[in-house]
Order: sequence, then C-alpha cells, then structure tokens
Amino acid sequence: MGDYKNQYLVAQNVKVCEIDPEVKEKLRKFRFRKEKNNAAISMKIDPQTMTIILDEEYEDCTLDDLQEELPGHLPRYLVYSYCLDHDDGRTSFPLVFIFISPAGCKPELQMMYAGTKTALVREAEMTKVFEVRNVDELTDEWLRGKLALFR
Repeated sequence: MGDYKNQYLVAQNVKVCEIDPEVKEKLRKFRFRKEKNNAAISMKIDPQTMTIILDEEYEDCTLDDLQEELPGHLPRYLVYSYCLDHDDGRTSFPLVFIFISPAGCKPELQMMYAGTKTALVREAEMTKVFEVRNVDELTDEWLRGKLALFR
C-alpha cells in the first residue's frame, strides 16, 4: 500500500510541461507539409526547464528507420506523416501521434510524459493518437492495423 501511496503523491505533483514555441511552429508547419513522403518529428521533455523541445526531424523515413534512430529506453513523442497506399489505388498521408513509453524507465519520467501528452496532442490538433511500450512495435503492419480503425 505504501508504494501505491508514494506513486499517488508523485502523480499529484507532476506538472504539465510547457511546449517550446519552436515546437509549436514546427508542428504547425508539419501539419501542412506538401511533400509526398514519410516524415517525422520527435520531441522530448527537458526535465530542467519542464519544456517539450524538439529532439529530431526525419525526412523520407520508414518506421524501421525510426526504430533504429529513437532511444529504446527513454520516452518520446512522435508525430509521423505516413504514406498510406489504399487497396483501391488511392494514396493518403495520415498524420499520427505516437507516444513511446518504454517499460522500465523512471516512474517520474513516465508520469511527466504521460501528464503532458494530452496538452501536446491538443496543441498539435491530432486525432490519431497511439501508444507503444517499445520502439520495436513501430512497424508498418502495426500502424496499418491502427489506421484501419479510422475507416
């Protein structure tokens, strides 16, 4: 019971982090990008300033590429523009938000990211929001399965 109580007290004290103005501008531009390829923006929280900052930008990248690039032991927010070829020959470019929340990272860090996720999703105006516990879950098959729920 004591451990649960301690986690509850930590959760109560988690501050929702600010979003860096540069991140807000990148997200706005990313929503309206015209390129016809896969691309992503990775964001992280700077624990010293309690601010969501830009981590990396990726152009013409696959989910396999992102598995290699993203840290497997730290949480990240990812906005991904995905080139989706439909069975009827159409191509669309859904924009998805993926919260990467690895098992085994510090509970305080997990709570900081989880507590800030909703504010960032709202700021980015995202509707397709997913979560993975391991970067290895980021596959085309996984994303296609998730996007099929939106048809």
